[in-house]
Amino acid sequence: MIIDSGTKRKLREMTSELLEAFERLDERTVMPLSHAEVVGLAVDNAYGGYADAKIQRLVKRAGLRYPQADPRTIDLAEERGLDRGVLAGLDAGNYLGQRLNVAFQGATGSGKPFLLCALVKSACRGRYRACYARMPDLAEQVEAAALKPGGPAKLVRKYSAYTLLAIDEWLVDKPDERFGRFLLELMDLRYDNASTAFATQSATKEWHSRLGGDTIADAILDRIVHNTVWIDTGESNMRQRHGRSMLES
Repeated sequence: MIIDSGTKRKLREMTSELLEAFERLDERTVMPLSHAEVVGLAVDNAYGGYADAKIQRLVKRAGLRYPQADPRTIDLAEERGLDRGVLAGLDAGNYLGQRLNVAFQGATGSGKPFLLCALVKSACRGRYRACYARMPDLAEQVEAAALKPGGPAKLVRKYSAYTLLAIDEWLVDKPDERFGRFLLELMDLRYDNASTAFATQSATKEWHSRLGGDTIADAILDRIVHNTVWIDTGESNMRQRHGRSMLES
């Protein structure tokens, strides 16, 4: 029996899903088909469910602050100034293949965490391993890891392995020396190997001083700013906007 390459690839990824797909086939429907066509039909049916389940697992493991976030439901109100084309390009995921970073910068309430979570979910739909983390939580993890033998190194390896690492509340607090060195090691491993996304209130010109203003800050920035897509989320308060919409509805 000749099986095309696409079907073979799907078969290699599946186990029990395929058997269930064969059992669901209607004999009257598949009777006119060749053996290869029957296999292809069953594999396609099984693969749809398999792919959806895998995406859901990736989304769950990503630890999203806003699990409902989705690029397709982003409020593109004119006052936000968001570029529809840029967002569509991010949703397509080309930046991941180019190992570019993304930075959402804007005022409090401008929807940065939602945009960050939507970006992560989009990566998961592309079946990439992605992770959402708040910078204060990362700082706590670094402190806890420092108490264990080899803890910081394991933590760096963990977060360097994601195709997309999304860091919310970037530079909301100034990192201490230990956390600064962790960030340097992490960004060094991720540089030109994976994409990192940031959500921050801090303008780029403030990053150096908030990172400590020293050589470590220089090194961290050097591994971020040169290959980053910058997105201004504006001054519009989306919490206020949505709250007003709910009252009016």
